[in-house]
Formats: sequence, C-alpha cells, structure tokens
Amino acid sequence: MTGASAVAPGARAAFDAHLTHADETGATALALGLLRSGTAAEDVLLRLIAPAQAAVGARWVSTEWSVAQEHAATHVSERVVSAVAAAAWAPRPRDSAPARRVLFACVEGERHTLPARIAAEVLRLRGFDLTFLGAHVLVPRLVSHVHRHGPDLVALSCMIPVRLPASHRLVECCRRAGVPVLAGGSGFGPGGVWARTLGADLYAPEPATAAEMLAVRWPEAPREAAPLEHLADEEYSRIVRQRAELLRRLLARLREGYPWLRDPGAEHAEAVLEEFGRLPDFVAAANYVDDPQVLTDYLSFGVQFLPARGVPTAALGAALAALSEPLGGLPRAAAHLDAGRRWLAAAGHAVPPA
Repeated sequence: MTGASAVAPGARAAFDAHLTHADETGATALALGLLRSGTAAEDVLLRLIAPAQAAVGARWVSTEWSVAQEHAATHVSERVVSAVAAAAWAPRPRDSAPARRVLFACVEGERHTLPARIAAEVLRLRGFDLTFLGAHVLVPRLVSHVHRHGPDLVALSCMIPVRLPASHRLVECCRRAGVPVLAGGSGFGPGGVWARTLGADLYAPEPATAAEMLAVRWPEAPREAAPLEHLADEEYSRIVRQRAELLRRLLARLREGYPWLRDPGAEHAEAVLEEFGRLPDFVAAANYVDDPQVLTDYLSFGVQFLPARGVPTAALGAALAALSEPLGGLPRAAAHLDAGRRWLAAAGHAVPPA
C-alpha cells in the first residue's frame, strides 16, 4: 500500500532532470533517498517513475527529444525500478500462507517492458509471488513455462493494438491450460474493451487497481472461450498475406506526394516512413477484433506525430486512400477504412476520395 509520504513536485522535477541528462546515478540516488525518507516504494514506482516516463514519451512524440534521448531515459528508468525493487524486497514470514504465483509477460512483438515491470513490482510489493518473462514472449515459451511451473495467474502486457492478434494466441493458450489471464496496457483499448473481446478474464487500467481487484476476487479457472466468429471470413489472414504489397503501395503514394521522404537522410524521413509502415498492421488489428477504433486511435496519434515532423495530416487521408483499392473487396476492412476517413473529416483534416 502507498504510504503517507507523497512524492513532492520538487522530487519529480529533479527526477525529470536526471532523465534528461541520462543520469542513472543521480536518478537512482533520488529514488532510494525517497525510500529512506519514508516514501512507500509503490509511490516511488507509480508517482515518480511512471509519470516521468510518460513525459519522456510525450517529448519524443513532439520531437523535443530524439529517439536516442528517449531510449537513454528509458534505460535509466528501468535501472531505477530495479534498484527500488531490490531495496524494498523483504522475505515472507515463514508462517505466512503461500503467495499466489503470478507470471508476467509482454506479448509477442511487444518490447515496451517498463510499464509491465512497474506493474509486476507493485504486485510483488502487495505480497504476490512474481515471475517476469520480459519482452516479446512467444507462445511456445509461455506454454512451456505455464506447464512447468503452474502459475495461478498470467498477466499480459500489450501497449500497441497491432499486438492484439498475438495477445489472443497467448490468452487462448492460458485458457487451455486452465490459467486465468489478467490483461493490462493501452493496447487493449479504452477500458480494456479488446481484452474482453479476446477472452481475458480481467483487465486492470493500472497496477494498484490490479492488486485491489485480485485481493477482492480471484478469477475462477477459465472455460474455453467462444471463437471470434467474424474471423471465419478470412479477411484478417488475407490482409496479412497482402502486407508487403500494401506497404509498397502505401510508401509509393507517400513518396509521390512528399518527395523529401525519398531522401533517407532527410530529417524525420525514416521515422515518418516507419510509423506509416504500421498502418497496414493497424488495419489488420482492427479487422481482427472487428472494431474500427483500433484504426481511429492510430489516426489520433498520427495527427500529433506527423505535424511535429513536418508532414501535414492530409498524409493520413492519402495513406487510407492508398489502401482502399487493394482492400476494397474485403467488406469489413473497407468499412474500417471508411470509418477512418470519417474520423479524419470530423476532426477537420483533409481527406482525399478513396
């Protein structure tokens, strides 16, 4: 539980400064100093490190920070989490009941480990027995661990919706093994809507809520989940098979409309093309859960990301148009692209005809 000593704004500002300078020594000393002064370890994790890291991400989106600065700051935050966890660790009393065993994993393709690591440490502080498998956990690795060690719960972290199909595979494996799944992370959608679509037993928006939910009611052993019947039309698999051609068509359209993107040495060109390269994956993920909000949430990010890098938001409409022709024969995909165009138009952005 959090203690009475809160994290003062001055401490947050000082921690932000340490991250700005990639000062691991200073950041660690500040966090451990807060612990010694009586601040609860959970407060240090959730009220110091987590919001500071959110600010790091915002600085990258706005181009205030480079990718290198963001990576360096994230590394420092990860090291500070480890130091706080080690300093706060305490053995369980011998006469205490066995702790519930929770296995934490980031889904396949998910490399944003810091939110999951913070969540895992909060649950550890609340008395759970934690194992953290880290980033990019493949199905065979998870299945092997579940059957060898028999956790009471698997917690899955997904920060980007394009990982939803991979999340579904992990959820299904856990359910077949009779192990309930707790989902967390922004990739599962607002309020965890797509976590429920994929059959997760619980969704928690943040670590303290997860601990409180599990303390009140432990989920029952899961039954086999109902299939996602809309996948029977094979639209998702067809989008995946066409990914290379979709990407080729999309990038050609962008380079034609914005010739400076043809120069790999141009400032921000690589980042812009890399981000647009995710668009077919977002369309596929929207198709997988049959919800256009996966795509419109991506567009909401894009209207912040692109102008900061010198690209007008009209490029998003052009990108959707580039995908409309090859995907026009897929009714659900076409409907999701139409929803994306309507969202852009409603938000006041230029949208070319499909």
